[in-house]
Amino acid sequence: MRKGRYLFTSESVAEGHPDKICDRISDAIVDTYLTHDPRARVAVETLATTNRVVLAGEVRGPAEITREMIERVAREVVRKIGYEQPGFHWEKLTLENYIHEQSPDIARGVDASGNKDEGAGDQGIMFG
Repeated sequence: MRKGRYLFTSESVAEGHPDKICDRISDAIVDTYLTHDPRARVAVETLATTNRVVLAGEVRGPAEITREMIERVAREVVRKIGYEQPGFHWEKLTLENYIHEQSPDIARGVDASGNKDEGAGDQGIMFG
């Protein structure tokens, strides 16, 4: 390619794609925390494959949000999407939950910034 020119490509995934399912699960988990505490901190990733959902990340929020509650939220998202088939069923899928308390180092870094609205321990914007 000549200098100053580049090729730009994008990917678009359709309804039912694992990326969309994962985004909806992660969004629902964030919403759950923010509903209980608008100042909660949530960094959650979701992976989905045949009959399995894996949750991982760090949170800082109210203690009344239990592991069981988060797992119910994830299953409810899959149910609402309509997955009730042998390869992916909201009731029968294996759900692994590796969400844990926010790292003290990240919490200190965010707290030290003084501006709670702008602090983030790990943040990026991806597209494409």
